[in-house]
Amino acid sequence: MKQYAIAFTAPGKAELQEREWIPPDLKTDQLLLETECTLISPGTERDNLLGLTDGKFPKYLGYSAVARVLEAGDDSGFRRGERVAVYHSIHASHLVKEARDLVRIEDDDLPSHAAVFCVIAAMGLQGVRKARPEFGESMAVMGLGLLGLFAVRCASLNGLFPLIALDFNRKRRELAKEFGADEVFSPDDPELIAKIKNLTGGQGVDTVVEVTGNPDALNTALDFTAPFGRITLTGCSRTPTHEIDFYHKVHRPGISIIGAHNMARPRHDARPGYWTMREDMALLLRLFAAGRIRPESLINGIASPADAPAIFDRLADGNPDLLGTIFDWKNFHLNGD
Repeated sequence: MKQYAIAFTAPGKAELQEREWIPPDLKTDQLLLETECTLISPGTERDNLLGLTDGKFPKYLGYSAVARVLEAGDDSGFRRGERVAVYHSIHASHLVKEARDLVRIEDDDLPSHAAVFCVIAAMGLQGVRKARPEFGESMAVMGLGLLGLFAVRCASLNGLFPLIALDFNRKRRELAKEFGADEVFSPDDPELIAKIKNLTGGQGVDTVVEVTGNPDALNTALDFTAPFGRITLTGCSRTPTHEIDFYHKVHRPGISIIGAHNMARPRHDARPGYWTMREDMALLLRLFAAGRIRPESLINGIASPADAPAIFDRLADGNPDLLGTIFDWKNFHLNGD
């Protein structure tokens, strides 16, 4: 069997690799999958592409895939031919995954190019969940990449008001309005703090979902969070945050700062604010199928895996328009083999 995979082979360099591949003997809880499509996660994949994480190469990155089951282990709970969403896949034509990383796509009418967003959407959703918002509380979402935009939509469905979204990029602010934000601002607006407090009766927002990955964003969030408010640190800042005045900005106003990395989840037995990854993925697939969340509006390109070097060149350059880029492995196989 041939396997094609996208590899980061050096800082800023991506390649599509081809190799003869003999799948390993499956364990009883494993499955052999044929990929239909994968989705780029721009923030994390750019950091890894540029060597900003550990500097080791080659790397095989990826978050989200939709695939068909070719073979299933006896205890996997899946059957051959079923379509599944795959958590922490790599960009590759074939995969071997454990059943715990898969969620069955129940609705045959849900396009794979929509279903593939459920992994990244779950990462934004858990940032909202961990803030434990109540209906009618106010919220700000900082950073409107894919995670932030899904956080906005999930917050809107939760009845957060006013719902405020922040990003430097105008197109992303416009998308946030489409996803349910009441007001949008650029973080460099000189009147940002005053405008947010004016929208919230002078108090500031009750909750903040910080998804920028910028180490300095927390200081800004503390400036417009209401007393006893909660901030979830959902984005991955890979450098330290300096010079926070904890006494005046955290202790005195009683602010809660909550680590909201997506891996900080129970694997089983969800509890309020902390659902399992598979439960959130399954919920989002149902919301996509029902039209309550429309990820298709975030697609800005469907590409052949053969185009990966050029696409990752643009990502390395920091192109802000590379938001929802999908590799179409199904049609690549049909045309390439």
